Amino acid sequence: MGKNDATQEGHRKRLRQRFLKSGLEGFHDYEIVELLLTLGTPRRDCKASAKEVLKKFGSLRGVLEAPAEELATIHGIGANNVIGLKLSQAIALRYLSDKVVGQDFLRSSEEVVDYLRLKLRDRSREVFLVIFLNGRNQITAMEELFEGTLTTSAVYPREVIDRTLKNKAAALVLVHNHPSGNSQPSKEDLDITKRLKDAAASIDVSIHDHLIIAGDDFYSFADHGIL
Repeated sequence: MGKNDATQEGHRKRLRQRFLKSGLEGFHDYEIVELLLTLGTPRRDCKASAKEVLKKFGSLRGVLEAPAEELATIHGIGANNVIGLKLSQAIALRYLSDKVVGQDFLRSSEEVVDYLRLKLRDRSREVFLVIFLNGRNQITAMEELFEGTLTTSAVYPREVIDRTLKNKAAALVLVHNHPSGNSQPSKEDLDITKRLKDAAASIDVSIHDHLIIAGDDFYSFADHGIL
């Protein structure tokens, strides 16, 4: 091992020891990205690549949410690095999902919205998701049911009811995103909500809310007196 290799190995070791001792407390964003890159690049300086990818995508969040093909265009970032970065994002989503399942939706709605923002805010297509609740308003499951431009002909009440029965749900929370960034409901959104509310009522299931996620903003039908 040459002098430069030994220096890099010492630097990596110090980064890892800092993390094991104090978590990410005191880490700059580029150091977090650098630490992730070192996991896929055993013997090369990753600091320059970490700073370059942060410059391109603007923030740690931007890096983790960047498309894999765009990450791969950064000098020094290979396939293993891309997997490591995308895996970190996927683990964060799985962790937050597992954290909210079993929670009382009405008491932990802010936590649920935080999860939904992370999951949906950067999707380029509209996604329709249903949160299933039991009789105690605890979240039992969350499922994406439809993707694409949401119209009354693209969201099928029969499928929503089928999934509701299979999940033995007593109540639902409807969720979809607006890639445009405008959180206000459209006429289609209002029509879909009414159709699903009527369909759910036919099997004695209530709809507690319909949430629209638009970037970091969101709109709650319940908060606006629509549900």
